Amino acid sequence: MKELKYSVKIAAPRDKVWAKMTEADSYRAWAKAFSPNSQFEGEWKQGAKMKFFDPDMGGTVADLTKIVPGQHIHAEHVALLKKDGTSYTDGEMADKWIGATETYSLEEKDGATELHVRVKTHEDFAAMFDGGWPTALETLKGLCE
Repeated sequence: MKELKYSVKIAAPRDKVWAKMTEADSYRAWAKAFSPNSQFEGEWKQGAKMKFFDPDMGGTVADLTKIVPGQHIHAEHVALLKKDGTSYTDGEMADKWIGATETYSLEEKDGATELHVRVKTHEDFAAMFDGGWPTALETLKGLCE
């Protein structure tokens, strides 16, 4: 697995940044950086399973292994989703994707929030994340400020 790191400083309180990260409508806006119709199903609660998907492309299922509201999210990808919404865990793509993790940490300093994103992924997906995260973070910043 390759570790990738991204960050942005947002001139907004941590609770506002958290809300814009996790609310369905604003999530769709910033996650467009990865696919045009990005969305999620599930609850942002520790121990929950979340589906992250684009109905036209499929997606992934992740276990939220650690949630500290307003401060931290750690997700581990455990399955992939087909376009029809069914999950699967077999095949080359699943072998590369399952076990990938995403960690989000929010720190408030002097009225601004530093958002740090750490992704551990198969090297084949590094270019996708490197292409998407800078745009996603700038969009999220715009939603918050």
